[in-house]
This record gives sequence, structure tokens and C-alpha cells, in this order.
Amino acid sequence: MVFSSMTFLWIFLPIVFVLSLIVRNIKAINIILLVFSLLFYAWGEPAYLLILLASVFMNWGLGLMMERYEEHKKEVLVLSLIGNIGIIGYFKYCNFLLGTIDSILPITLPRYDISLPIGISFFTFQAMSYIIDLYRGQYKAQKSLINLALYISFFPQLIAGPIVKYKDIEEQILDRNVCLEKRATGFRRFIYGLGKKVIISNVLAQVVDTIYAMDLAQISGAMAWLAAICYMLEIYYDFSGYSDMAIGLGRMFGFEFLENFNYPYISASIKEFWRRWHISLSSWFRDYLYIPLGGNRKGIHRTYLNLIIVFAVTGLWHGASWTFVIWGLYHGFFLIIERMGFGKILLKSRILGTIYSLIVVVIGWVFFRADSIHFALAFIKRMVLFFNYGESGAILGTILSVKTVIILVIGIIAAGPFQKLFEIKGLKTISAKWKNSSIEAIYLFIILLYCILLLANDTYNPFIYFRF
Repeated sequence: MVFSSMTFLWIFLPIVFVLSLIVRNIKAINIILLVFSLLFYAWGEPAYLLILLASVFMNWGLGLMMERYEEHKKEVLVLSLIGNIGIIGYFKYCNFLLGTIDSILPITLPRYDISLPIGISFFTFQAMSYIIDLYRGQYKAQKSLINLALYISFFPQLIAGPIVKYKDIEEQILDRNVCLEKRATGFRRFIYGLGKKVIISNVLAQVVDTIYAMDLAQISGAMAWLAAICYMLEIYYDFSGYSDMAIGLGRMFGFEFLENFNYPYISASIKEFWRRWHISLSSWFRDYLYIPLGGNRKGIHRTYLNLIIVFAVTGLWHGASWTFVIWGLYHGFFLIIERMGFGKILLKSRILGTIYSLIVVVIGWVFFRADSIHFALAFIKRMVLFFNYGESGAILGTILSVKTVIILVIGIIAAGPFQKLFEIKGLKTISAKWKNSSIEAIYLFIILLYCILLLANDTYNPFIYFRF
């Protein structure tokens, strides 16, 4: 089940929300939220629920064991890492590893029919952060199986994040304030996120899918750039929209999740981009991989090696394919270049830095979207040497409708420039008056109504991060 579905909007959410209003006891509400979270996860494929429950029981038991046997806490930590990485490794990377070995050695290994459980990367990383921070002594082990299960499986952030650290919501599980104002701001955030997903991302996704499905010989330079730009916006509005909906849903039930996006496309460097893009994942890798590897404390060459490792793993986290690994290493390369001195040059002009960042990011997304490295390189070649490829006016005319052009323009403006404009002194007052006003309420109602109409009339509703 996804948030942008009629089942969720008309049945699941109203029921669980009304129940949370009727029931006042926090422990009873937690049980209700846990039951509905498990139902939410089991909706598409009930068998996956067993994997989620296995992860919950394993980490709950190991957490208690770590606290009880203090002298063996390192061994318990290693055991938990083996268990958690083993779960995600088997289901997500088994066939990828076998295929990689096949390509290196003159042997043919068998493949296994393994379905990827939805959201496994997200709930596994949450479970790992719980155990690692427990090992570091940042809190006591959670003795209540229900409370830990709610933390790992809470439906707003279960299948696509943000990745929530236990220390950030430990107190909220036991005691949280669910006032009318918080519920209202939650609905507000949810509707904005739904609009991002349904109104903008879904429309741009159709352009991207159409061009990427074409034969390479038919794709001109202009079409390649159109698809690349549309995908850059599609993935942003898809994922940031989902994060907005998750944060909004959390507030409806009294939880405060940390922000996951901060207008990444206005970044003036790749370093800044990763401070603004998928913030919960960036901070996870910083806290649990980059710093333990030594961070930047063991010399410049070790720092570069650590960055390469972190971004190779970041790419692999997104998918079991070499295109994702190349995408991660690509970003790591530019981070190293910036550390070597190019970052200081970028500081001299934010405009040039932003242009540089956008070009790097939009080309990088081609590797992320392509099915193979060969296709990605051929696609990028058409972008770089666009003048060598034929005209595409007639084909573009069939792909780009007036509606699509309008959505594309809105997507570009709303991805950062519009928000930066309202940071100018004098316009802040207008922005403050708009927020939580009756006019905004009407605007939100129109967005919600339009989204429902679109979902009712169109079954095309992809979700990129659903498979990660």
C-alpha cells in the first residue's frame, strides 16, 4: 500500500485516524498504530510481514541481551550486524553477487527466485541504528516488544523513510503531545506532499518512461536532456513528496520526524547537495560508516578512501545493480575533487556553483535511472554531443502536451527558486500571512480534491523509492 492510493486515502487513513481520536490511552494508541502498521505492510504481499517481524524479534532480543551481558556487548553487536546485513544481503544482493562472480570467473552459478521485500533497506537500517546506538550507551534497551516493533514498523516511515533513529523518538513513543494544532499541521504537510507526488511527479514520470523506453537510435540530444531534467524533477517530487507525507502523518499521531529534504537543487556544490538530499540517509552513513572508518581524522588519503567506500555503499544501498554503484562513486568523485580545492573556487560564485551542481546531478541521475551502464553512457553521450544527433521536433510534440509543459515549469520553479525568493526581506511577511491562513486552507482543499480526481481517473501512479 502506498500513501497516494485510494485505498489508503479513503479507508486505511480515516479508520486509523478516527481510532486514534477515540482512544486516549497512549499505550492503547501504540497498539492500534502497531496493528495497522503491520496491516499496512502486509497489504501487498503478506509473506513479507514474516521478514519484518523476524527483524523486530531479532533486534529486540539482541538489545536485551546486550544490556544483560555487558561484558559481551561487542559480540552481541557483531551478531546483530551479521543478522541485519544477512537479511538485506540475501533478499537484495544474493543474485547480484552471483551475477558479478559469473562475470569475473569462468563459471555459471545458479540464480534464485527471490522477491525483494518492500522497504527492507529502510527498516533494516532503522533496526541497525537502534542496536549500534544501544552499544554506544546512548540509551537503555527497549524492554517492550510492542514499543520497539512500533519504532521499526510505524507505517508513515516504514517503506520509504525518512530513516528515523531511535534516540530521536524514544521519548515520543512513551509520551507525546497530540494537540489539534499538530494534527492540522500534519494534514497540511501531508497534502502538500501528496500534491508533489500526484500532480507533478506522476506527470513528469510519463515523459521519462516514454523516452527511456525508446530505441537509442530514436533519442536525440534534445530528448535526452528533456528526459534527464524531467527525471531529476520526478525523483525529487516523488521522494520529497513521500517524505512530506510521512512527516505529516507522523505529526497527525503526535510524532516529530526530522526533515529529509531541504531544496537540494539550489546547492552550490555536491557537498552541499548531500546536506540537502535524503538527509536521513546521509546522516546514517556519516554516523555509522564514515566516522567509524575514521572520517577525516586519519589523513587526506584515508579521507578520500573513506568517501569512496561510503558512496559506493550508498549507491549499492539504492539497488543491486552496477548502475547504482557507479552513481554513488560518481558523486564520491566530485566530493573528493571539491575537497582537493575545487570547493574553494565554488565559494567565489554561488551562481556558477549552482550551475555546476545541477549539471553534475542531472547527469548522475542518468546512471540511477538507466537499466545498464551501456545505455547510461550512450544516453549521456547524446546529452554532451547533442549537436551530433538528429532533429526530434515531431516526436517531442507527441510527448510534450501543454499540461506537461506547465507542470515542468511549475516543477522547476517550486524546486527551490520560488522558496529562495520568499527569503528576501519584505516578502517574508507575505509568506507568514499565507501560512495557516484561510486562503491556504482553500488552496490545500483544492490540491486534495484535484489529487483524488487524478487518482480516480488514472491508474498510472509509480513510486520510485518503493523498491528500495
